[in-house]
Amino acid sequence: MMPILSHIQARPLLTARDRGETAVSTSLDLGMKTAVLSLTPTHLRLPDGQQLAWVQVEEIAASENSCYLVEDDDIHKIQFFSEAFNRAYSLYPTHSAPTMLVAGFPMHRIKDTDPWRDTQAKIQAVQPMGSVLDCNMGLGYTAIQAAERADHVTTIELDPTVVEVCGCNPWSQPLFDNPKITRLLGDSFDVVETMADGRFSCIIHDPPTFSLAGHLYSADFYRELWRLLKPKGRVFHYIGDPDSRSGRTVTRGVVRRLQEVGFRQVKPAPRAFGVVAYK
Repeated sequence: MMPILSHIQARPLLTARDRGETAVSTSLDLGMKTAVLSLTPTHLRLPDGQQLAWVQVEEIAASENSCYLVEDDDIHKIQFFSEAFNRAYSLYPTHSAPTMLVAGFPMHRIKDTDPWRDTQAKIQAVQPMGSVLDCNMGLGYTAIQAAERADHVTTIELDPTVVEVCGCNPWSQPLFDNPKITRLLGDSFDVVETMADGRFSCIIHDPPTFSLAGHLYSADFYRELWRLLKPKGRVFHYIGDPDSRSGRTVTRGVVRRLQEVGFRQVKPAPRAFGVVAYK
């Protein structure tokens, strides 16, 4: 992949320059690995031969909400606009895996946690095994972590533009490389209707907010999830902060509808901000 920098990497580079250092170790893939870069009075030199003027590094350091690709000695903010859904997407850096801003809102919890640990909490709540369905791909962290335990993961993404964002994110690369992961494109509400009964041992459902995707909180959709599960299968359903007023309201409706369509037990998973429902 092309090198990627954010303010998290850029600011220490500027500090090293100001100290007169000639080499520094940093990450060029948002924290996954480290590389040694050369510093000169006028430029930053990358291991692949590219050079950035310090004014470019300063631009990256000044932007707390963006990640930048380095290509042909130039920097490009990782952001895309979906004409189909009239939404802007961009990578937002953290000290762990980046999250994605959707119309300016982060798609992972980042307060007192980070996107990777946020995903781990969901995985631990449901303990995926066998064949797994991930209803909402996003940056793919759920599918990637589930594939570490499961035999196979099928993940569904609504917007092709999100797949473009994933292509720029080093943390998302197993979506394209891991043979245990199958990516499907479409609205989960429609895609699940095409799938066979009893296909999955586990389903992970992490939908957008109710106001953006109310149909993914409906009894009709939950009925399809129940149909897709093997006997004794389970669903993790992310809802949001259970202590907030809106979280409590949505949770009550989710639990009631899950029970109405046949789930025999629905248990809270407060650390993962959701519930687990058992067939």
